[in-house]
Amino acid sequence: MERAIFEQAVREHRDMVFRVALHVTGQRQDAEDAVQEVFLRLYTRERDFASPEHLRRWLIRVTVNLCRDTLKSPWRKRRVDLKQLPEPSFHQVEQRELYREVMALPEKYRTVLDLFYYEELSTREIGEVLGIRQSAVTTRLTRAREQLKKRLKEAWRDDE
Repeated sequence: MERAIFEQAVREHRDMVFRVALHVTGQRQDAEDAVQEVFLRLYTRERDFASPEHLRRWLIRVTVNLCRDTLKSPWRKRRVDLKQLPEPSFHQVEQRELYREVMALPEKYRTVLDLFYYEELSTREIGEVLGIRQSAVTTRLTRAREQLKKRLKEAWRDDE
């Protein structure tokens, strides 16, 4: 890949790749490692992309697959201590609580929430990226919202 095109792709997509990796792995260090690996794979890729959207979808697909492989690795602890998760610099307590509760959801729900709300992919596009049916994406989104709603009600009830 041509260096100038690669550098532009890194500037435009590194935050998105990091965010997706963080939501899949649940750990900052793993997400940072994934970002490096994804962009190394991009740099060594021989074929060009048909469009910027094709590049974006390729990056998401590679990020999700790489992170899932990381989670399956026998060298990695599978349990995530929520106290060790990085917190974004949110100013409002509600946003911080929402972030914690989203990160406490299973990976398959965190991933679809991230791709739908943050990356603004359609359910069809998410299905293509994750290799699942559109109906499965819709089901995961519904279940993720239900679990999140339940968790937030409990969290807010405990604060009173």
